[in-house]
Amino acid sequence: MGLFDWLRRLFAGDRADSPSASSEVHAPSPSTRRRARRRKVKLVPLRFGASPKPRPPAPTSTRPPYRFSRPGIAGGWLDLGGDQDEARLDRLGLPKFQIPEELARWLEIPAGQLAWLVHRFQDDERAIDERSSHYVYRWIAKRSGGRRLIEAPKSKLKRTQQRILDQILSRVPCHRAAHGFVAGRSIVSNASPHVGKRVILKLDLEGFYPSVSFNRVVAIFRSLGYSREAAIWLARLTTTALPVSLLRESRSNPELVPYLRRRLPQGAPTSPALANLSTFSLDLRLAGLARSFGAQYSRYADDLTFSGDERFLRSLAVFIPLAKKIVRGERFTLNEKKRKVIRNNQRQIVTGVVVNSRPNISRRDYDRIKAILTNCVRRGPSTQNHERHGNFAAHLLGRIAHVNQLNPARAEKLRALFQQIDWNR
Repeated sequence: MGLFDWLRRLFAGDRADSPSASSEVHAPSPSTRRRARRRKVKLVPLRFGASPKPRPPAPTSTRPPYRFSRPGIAGGWLDLGGDQDEARLDRLGLPKFQIPEELARWLEIPAGQLAWLVHRFQDDERAIDERSSHYVYRWIAKRSGGRRLIEAPKSKLKRTQQRILDQILSRVPCHRAAHGFVAGRSIVSNASPHVGKRVILKLDLEGFYPSVSFNRVVAIFRSLGYSREAAIWLARLTTTALPVSLLRESRSNPELVPYLRRRLPQGAPTSPALANLSTFSLDLRLAGLARSFGAQYSRYADDLTFSGDERFLRSLAVFIPLAKKIVRGERFTLNEKKRKVIRNNQRQIVTGVVVNSRPNISRRDYDRIKAILTNCVRRGPSTQNHERHGNFAAHLLGRIAHVNQLNPARAEKLRALFQQIDWNR
């Protein structure tokens, strides 16, 4: 009888109390024990950070403890404003407020207007229709096909979100692998770690902003030290839910399905910073995975880029499934159609920057800008402003400045063309 059969019979109750029954159970032989020891594999659990402490239940009271407090499920009123982490807020230099009225005073708006901005007293806390919503909705075409919903906040909500961005979110550092919408970083800093590499692996997160849910945004503000009440109100101000009228339309329009739950809006000034903070754990794990394979990692919004030497190229069959598992574990989804493996015998482009030997602008992009400037000189700038930029001259200077970051010699040629434009035509 083998060791595992003996253990099975032992724990299944084969060993009875009677001597006759116990005499049928034989101890494993020495050779069986040696084989079992060789088979034994010790599994070490993978842990990230400290185990979360159990959250105490929210205290309740028979009367509303503050304005706009919420009723509890079992009766009474919830008091969610008393668990602020003062030390953490002080460490980050963040403003302090615990309840809605204190938040309204910090935002310099009436408390009633604060409740109006988050649709506090409407069903499911969402607008009835597009007219009563605090966002303007429009669709734009994706280069890969399909359409993306842009939700631009109206002026009052936008001012509130801008204050949250300037005085809270901009003071919280994101992971050093994140380069999109981060002060002092750009597409050039994102591409630089991948210059001159044997192979580049590009992955893309699908539905990046809609993937960041309301609960995740609440967790971000809680991690900064804010009370549960303050975190909920901040998350309501920086996330959105479709109006009821568009919810009805979603039954016949499948493009609206990714936007049904409350999530980050693409178009709000706070969304890029919150998206970067929501991917901190993803960046941390992917950077560690890349490092273990001797590779580099960077992320610009939803574009994930890895690069490495010949050894990394040979290990891609192992690396890619591990990266996909981490992305799924962080509750994001990869767009498999956009996965690319680019070797150094091809043109390697990272966020629009050619990185084969040094950061450079692609010939196609340079020729496109040069053609626009040439046509402006010959036919007048009014014939070339197809996208109707409010300040077309500033737009062209910005594109020339981008070229200057990568190739100053080419930028000088473009600047010479720009100076020949007659802006009266």
